[in-house]
Order: sequence, then C-alpha cells, then structure tokens
Amino acid sequence: MDMIKITLPDNSVREYEKGTKVLDITKDISEGLARVALGAVVNGKTMGMQEEVHEDADFRVVKFEDDEGKQIFWHTSAHIMALAVQNLFPGVKFAIGPAIDNGFYYDFDTEHRFTPEDLVKIEAEMKRIAKEGHKLERFVLPRDEALEYFKERDEVYKVELIENLDENEEVSFYKLGDFTDLCAGPHLYDVRKVKAIKLLSIAGAYWRGDEKNKMLQRIYGTTFEKKKELEEYLNFLEEAKKRDHRKLGKELDLFSIHEEGPGFPFFHPKGMVIRNQLLNFWKEEHAKRGYDEISTPIILNESLWHQSGHWDHYQENMYFTNIDDENYAIKPMNCPGSILVYKSKLHSYRDLPLRWGELGLVHRHELSGALHGLMRVRSFTQDDAHLYVLPSQVKDELVAIIELADYMYDIFGFKYHVELSTRPENSMGTEEQWEIATNGLIEALNEKNIDYIVNEGDGAFYGPKIDFQLEDAIGRTWQCGTIQLDFQMPERFDISYVDKDNEKKRPVMIHRTVFGSMERFMGILIEHYAGKFPLWLAPVQAIILPISDKFNDYAYKLEEKFKEKGIRIEVDGRAEKIGYKIREAQLQQVPYMLVVGEKEVQDNLVSVRSRDKGDQGQMNIDEFITKALEEIKNKGK
Repeated sequence: MDMIKITLPDNSVREYEKGTKVLDITKDISEGLARVALGAVVNGKTMGMQEEVHEDADFRVVKFEDDEGKQIFWHTSAHIMALAVQNLFPGVKFAIGPAIDNGFYYDFDTEHRFTPEDLVKIEAEMKRIAKEGHKLERFVLPRDEALEYFKERDEVYKVELIENLDENEEVSFYKLGDFTDLCAGPHLYDVRKVKAIKLLSIAGAYWRGDEKNKMLQRIYGTTFEKKKELEEYLNFLEEAKKRDHRKLGKELDLFSIHEEGPGFPFFHPKGMVIRNQLLNFWKEEHAKRGYDEISTPIILNESLWHQSGHWDHYQENMYFTNIDDENYAIKPMNCPGSILVYKSKLHSYRDLPLRWGELGLVHRHELSGALHGLMRVRSFTQDDAHLYVLPSQVKDELVAIIELADYMYDIFGFKYHVELSTRPENSMGTEEQWEIATNGLIEALNEKNIDYIVNEGDGAFYGPKIDFQLEDAIGRTWQCGTIQLDFQMPERFDISYVDKDNEKKRPVMIHRTVFGSMERFMGILIEHYAGKFPLWLAPVQAIILPISDKFNDYAYKLEEKFKEKGIRIEVDGRAEKIGYKIREAQLQQVPYMLVVGEKEVQDNLVSVRSRDKGDQGQMNIDEFITKALEEIKNKGK
C-alpha cells in the first residue's frame, strides 16, 4: 500500500493512503473543521474537497474567510448560474465563468437579450438548485474525446479553448446536475453551502477580450454563506456607488472624458487645482530629499524600444507613428529617456546616487472594455523617478524611498500593505541577477520591519518589485506606489560610472513611483474622500454667502483680501435665499461657508459654517484667515 505524508500548518505530519480525498484528510483532522471547510491548499495548489492527493504535501484547509476559499465558493457559484441559465434559456452557448474579486461572472452567447427581470428569475433558479444539494462530479477525458464531446453539443467556445491545449493533455470536467463544463476547478463538494445569492449586473464582453470577436453577454454576481454577509456587501456596494469618482467628477466639475478621446481624460479648472496641489506637494517633498527633476520626450525612435526590451515584452500595449520615413513609438514608460540623459555625460562614483524625478506623460493601449474613468486610461502622468546608485548604496536608497512613500501616504490618511513580486516567465537577465535584486528588496523591507506578501512571478520583465497597496476610507485596496530594482537596463544600454580605482563599472538602477499615476491617484482620492477634499486640496476652499444683494460689495472686497493671502475663494452673489446658497455650497463640498449680513459688515466679521463640523459662530476676518492658512500649511494634520 503506497502511503503519503501530509504536513499540516503546525508542522505535524500524518500518513494516508495515496489517493486519499481532501475531504477525508480534513475529516481525520477534525469533523468540525470538515463541516466548514471548502477545500485545501496542497503544495501551493488550491484543491476541492472531492479531489485526491497523490504525493507528499504541505496541507492547509481553507474556509470562506480565506481568499482561496472564496475563489472556490465563487467559481462554483458561476457553475450554479450557468445551470440556471441553461434551465431557463435553452440553446444558450457557454464561454467562460471564472471567480473574480468579490464574486464571479459567466459569459453567454444567446439571441435572447438579458434584462434585469431575467436576473431575478435566474437568481431564484440558482437558489432552487443550491437547495437541491448537488455534488459536483469531476472527471477527465483525453483531448480528442473532450473535443468530440463539445462538438456534438455545438459548444464552439469550449471547442476553441480545448484546441489551444497541448495535444497530449488530459481535459478535466465538472458536472453539476444537467450542466457539464470544461473546467480545471477547484469547486465546492456540496452546493448547499451557497445560501445567499445576488446577481448584480449585465454587461457586454468580447470573446477573449478581443474587439474583433463576437460580443457576448456577461452576468456578474456574488454569493455568500450567510444572508448577513451578503447584506453587508450590498451596503458596501451602495457606499462605493456614492463615492464613484466618475459621478463625483461630473458633479464637482473636475474632469470629463469624451468620445473624441476614449481613455484620454480632460481636466477642468477645478480638477487642475487638485492636480497642481498634488504635483506641488510631490515636488516639495522630493526636493527636500535630494531629487532633481528631468523631462524627456513623449516620442522616441523605435530602435530605443528594441534596445530597452519593451518591443519584445510590451509591444502590444504601445502606440506607433512614422516620422521622416522612420518608425517611432510613443513612450509607455519613462525609463529609456532617463537613461539617455544619464548617457549624455560621463559619471564618477562621486556623482552617485543620482535621484532624477520625472512627471512624465506616457501612453499605453488599453482595450476599450477595460477603460474606467481615471482608474484605467490610455494616457497618464507617472510620478516617476529613476535612481542610479552604487551597489553599496542600494539598501539605504530603498529604505529612503519606503520612508518617503510612508510619509506621503500618511498625509492622505492611507493605511497600506506591501507586496513583493518576483521573477516572471518572460524576464530578462540571469538567475543570479534576479536573486541579488530580490534579496536587495527583501533586506530593505526587513530593515523597516515591514511585513509583506510574496507574488511569485509577478515582477516586471526587467526586475523584481515592491508594490504599495493602499487601503481607502471604506476598506478597498488600490495598488499605487512601486519600487523596482533593475540590473537589466544598465546592461542593455551599457551605462557606467568611473569608480575610485579608475575602472568603468555598472550602476544599479532603481525605478519607483509614489502616486503611481496622477490620474489614477486623483480618482482614488475622489473616492477616498467621497469628494470632501481636505482644505489644502479643495478646488474652492471657502465661499462667501451674502444674506442679500446689498451685502455683495462687502463680500467682493473680502474675496480680494482672501485671494491676496492665497486662499481659493468664491462669492455666491446670486439673488437667492441663504438656505439655498448653503445647500448648493454643501453639494459642491466647499470646506468653509462664510455668511455675511448686517452684523458681519458692521463689525468686520464672518459667520463661519464648516462643511464637516457645522456652525462655528462668528469670527474676526483676520482670525479666520490665520486659522485657514495654518490648516492649509499642515495639510489637515
């Protein structure tokens, strides 16, 4: 009898017969654990309860609160939805139905156009299926038999997926009631665990994300083990909807996107105020830390992108043009331009480290279906910096970058966690170079006692990276800053410095951003603050509200005085009631409303109303100006 050793998270080891199911191993650990378990991570691979273990393995049981557990739960829910659609709409063809963050979707090909009323019917059918308590059955077929199976049923999308698999590969299926799907799994053992179901929306989606392919109908949904969890999630979605930066951007007159330039944002005057305040903050903090600023062209010769490696690794995301019968590319990244600046003169070891910031406009081709307000655009300004350092300076420079990012994120009230991404499959360079670079990042994180998550194989093609994942006011995370250690570009461009022994040596290059992209960071801030920007960022910091027309002259004189002090202020001189003016100012999220009437004019006062704290009473004008300027200077801290 062949036996396998199973190592549990507490390092205890148990022995089982080869081929024992995940379910039986879990029951042996604890019957109670088996009742709540959804699957297990076995040697790093997530497996369902019905799957068998055939080798010695590290074994960790996962429940719904674990990310892997949610993926199993939502992947199975996509199959439940597919069966419900099959039952209600005969003749539908099935494309793909994966788990995603916070739920799942399935893409369908049918002449019927799904409506919100259909979602209610599909949801009810899903609940009925879940109550029936089907077990998901897994089986495998040789590739040829799998092809024949789906050809007989005219499932053209499944046939295409199988045709792209290796000829000798076995193909796995999962059967749920009358619905059988091509699927690698993993899945729930018992669908009765799916007790709370909500289908959220219908969208169009091109097959395989390619605009040349047929448009399919995609239904999004989410499910939970308990009704209370679903209610909490739906409340979260409502709050997120209120904070949608596209909606607030329009209401607050910050930016717009037009059909003449999909994915290319237009910033309005008020949006430019926020953008410029962020840029000024960025420039000030970088200047304090010894950064110089450079600017490089948007369009550069195609040969440069071959040399940098972007042509081989990033070509499909780039835009191209022809000038004087030569091919040029619009830059998707700033680094090659920075390197050309470095190469324009000879450098000594005494010059290093060089810290060069660049607020560089880059263009990347995103599919139209992926575009999303300011969050996913085709042109954006990276708050880039490239550092050229001696090997002995790497750790100190990395630590300084981490400290800078920490300081800047704290200003906005962001908590964050850090992720370390390692060598991807399509990387450049040697294993030794990648090991040195990865260890350099790890040493810097350890120096700052920062815990981090490892994303295997998710680094840039030229180096490993650290990503900062910011948590906003309602708990969502956003990837913003990044630090990449790069031994490849210096080699490809043959850059050097003259060391103290008078020999030419290779500098280490550090790529890094803090905001990530000005556009995306602004979108995140709009949602983080729900449009209620702190005083230093607010497009209009205060508004003067005369009680009636006869106080307008006083209001406009006050406006001049405030503007002289650098406070962004407006006057609402319309012949409207004061209550209406206050409500309008609140809708525009103006931090301070200054009401003026007979008493204020006589005594050189303003009645101060705070957006966040309500009525603050009357205040001397100079006293209010001093208070406001102090708040602006301290950025609300």
